[in-house]
Amino acid sequence: MTVGGRWSLAARLLAAIVVVVLAGSATAWAVASAIGPAVFHVHIERSGTSDPAVVRHSEEAFATASAYSLALALAAALTTSVVVSVFLTRRIAHSLDRVRQAAAQVADGDYTVRVPDVGMGAEFDDLARSFNTMAADLGRIEQTRTRLLGDLAHEMRTPVATLDGYLEGIQDGVVPADEETLGMLRDQVSRLARLAQDISLVTTAEEGRLTMDRRPVRVGTLVDAAVAQAAARYAARTISLGVAAPQDAGATVVSADVDRMGQVLTNLLDNALRYTPRGGHVVVRVAEEGGAVRIQVADDGEGIAAEHLPHVFERFYRADTARDRAHGGSGIGLAVTRSIVRAHGGEVTAASPGKGQGATFTVELPAADAA
Repeated sequence: MTVGGRWSLAARLLAAIVVVVLAGSATAWAVASAIGPAVFHVHIERSGTSDPAVVRHSEEAFATASAYSLALALAAALTTSVVVSVFLTRRIAHSLDRVRQAAAQVADGDYTVRVPDVGMGAEFDDLARSFNTMAADLGRIEQTRTRLLGDLAHEMRTPVATLDGYLEGIQDGVVPADEETLGMLRDQVSRLARLAQDISLVTTAEEGRLTMDRRPVRVGTLVDAAVAQAAARYAARTISLGVAAPQDAGATVVSADVDRMGQVLTNLLDNALRYTPRGGHVVVRVAEEGGAVRIQVADDGEGIAAEHLPHVFERFYRADTARDRAHGGSGIGLAVTRSIVRAHGGEVTAASPGKGQGATFTVELPAADAA
């Protein structure tokens, strides 16, 4: 009953129970030997028997009978205790062995393994449920990691192939190294740099390591700055960009990192610009209610189908891969947005009546006094 030269749990439990039983038996024998004869002698004297021979014979008979009966009782109790202990320790060891085997399978990469309820009490059942939850979480993390690596490789393939093709063409003298070509190469390098930066940012945020320089700031200030920065891009596409912010809502103060929240609003405005056709409309609304402030970016563009709404904030998720790449998105901007908003103690959601009916993205943040 040893594992790797060490005592197993079952052996330790059995040894501990046997020691307890032996200690109890020794204590019972000592107490019975010390108290029994004295009590019997008192009863003999009270009975009125005065013959010393009779008293001595009675006490010897009591001592002998007590010794035999107590020895047999303790031996039977010890045997029964050992049998029951062996049964219990084997059952406990078998139940824990299931967990050990399951843990070994998880360590080997099999995250589908589950431990059934062992019926050994609430603690063992809690252990089994906690293990199963851990295995399920590890399985989801592994799936996300695998998908992330695949998506990342796919995202990098296009700019890398473009760079390789043009550089090879320049080297062979087929493509001229003019300003237009160099500008295109710089764009591809910038795309790779942005991708790496976004991946680093969203990973850091999801791990809770995102550095924040939070300070009180009016919501209206954040919105005005983001709209001012996006105005030229919207004008170039002849898309109307408006703001609907009541004075009291715009004056609401939140505790935020100005640069990070500026990135959130810029991502949402760029997303609306990407999927709104020329001549369309985008409006930024601000509202305050119940100690929270809501910032909505609503457009009348392509909209989002219902089956895609739960996934729009996932990294690299695209409802229509070919069209979205044509729009120029990296597929990670909304994931970055969600990570930053959650780091501020808020939440961001997406809603759309359906394809061709526009979409609304809502950022909800706690007001400074509520926070």
